[in-house]
Amino acid sequence: MSRTRATDPRQTKAISVTDEPAYISEFRGAMLARGLSTHTRNAYVRDLIRCETLSPKPLTRWTDSDVLACLGELSRTDMTARTQARILSSLRQFFLWQVSTDKREDNPCEGIKTPKLGRDIPKDLSEADVEALLSAPDTSTALGLRDKAMLEVLYACGLRVSELINLSMEQVNLNAGWLQITGKGNKTRLVPLGEYSRDALENYLTYGRGDLVAHLKAGNCQAVFLTAQGGFMTRQNFWYAIKKYAKIAGIDEALSPHTLRHAFATHLLNHGADLRSVQMLLGHSDLSTTQIYTHVATARLQALHEEHHPRG
Repeated sequence: MSRTRATDPRQTKAISVTDEPAYISEFRGAMLARGLSTHTRNAYVRDLIRCETLSPKPLTRWTDSDVLACLGELSRTDMTARTQARILSSLRQFFLWQVSTDKREDNPCEGIKTPKLGRDIPKDLSEADVEALLSAPDTSTALGLRDKAMLEVLYACGLRVSELINLSMEQVNLNAGWLQITGKGNKTRLVPLGEYSRDALENYLTYGRGDLVAHLKAGNCQAVFLTAQGGFMTRQNFWYAIKKYAKIAGIDEALSPHTLRHAFATHLLNHGADLRSVQMLLGHSDLSTTQIYTHVATARLQALHEEHHPRG
């Protein structure tokens, strides 16, 4: 693990492609001008490069037959329908850009249907498992106080892991009990902390973070949750931490930081929250994205009915 200290939030780097075609470089620039994130731009480029390896023709000369042949080849490699759909979307965006810049007259993806997708149900984590996970960190240490606060905030606020690890001191208002979160598309939302996460965060800021700053001389770093080196955390840092605490808590299922975001939404719905409120708290731009959690809640209720009802 790197011993360097990041005093600014970790940023995703644009991928480098050897002998990248000029049209892909131009497409990169167009995506950047549209304000797409580095993560999204990288995904598009990876997909386009992958498609090019499946055909002797450059993308600029592809027809609908070439697109269909590419999807067929991807299907034969056992690639999931969801991944095929994503790659088709990348091709669509590339050809739409070509048409909009008068580099070609047609979009060869226009008449091609997206592969039919099944609905992925998020992993369900019981409230008892969440309680065990939140109790796992050793709060007698500064890093334990930090990890306790991170888990409590993640579950109480339903944050994306990037929103959690990049949280800065200016985004926290303990007196009011709110976090000001900047999510996807640079959209800002206010998220209430709740009593338990507020207490855990206050304990960490009072008794844990100050020790890390003083010991590591990281006073110039505005990260709320400091690493042992005194900088902003990476996604991997926290991913390893949550795996460790899941093991301590006796949770056998594979967990990720996103599992607690799913649990946040599902448990709110289980306790009577309305879908629109959950959408706002999660920072979803589309209500249909949030509706997946109603399936989780319904499945949970059905399982409880089957287990406990005398005629289940």
